[in-house]
Amino acid sequence: MKKAILLATLFSALPAFAQEMVSSASAVGNSAYFAIGASLAIGMAALGGALAQGKIGSSAMDGIARNPQAQGNMFVSMIIGLVLIESLVIYSLVIAFMLVGKIG
Repeated sequence: MKKAILLATLFSALPAFAQEMVSSASAVGNSAYFAIGASLAIGMAALGGALAQGKIGSSAMDGIARNPQAQGNMFVSMIIGLVLIESLVIYSLVIAFMLVGKIG
């Protein structure tokens, strides 16, 4: 009996909380989506870039510790990898600025 009363109360109260979202959605428009997209773009790019740079640095130091004579070759490869990763993060920053430019 308690379950039936609870369910009846729950289902009778739901229409009271129903609202039309048309007016509030039209006021916000697409600018909120552009802001969310820009923040996700730069956040995920920075996270991915930081993880990749950490992995490259760790692997390079491990390789240099195992074979110190190959330090020159490993250092050059490490720097090229870091530059390519950082360029992807910078591209995402540019895209985020372009999305923010569409807001205003």
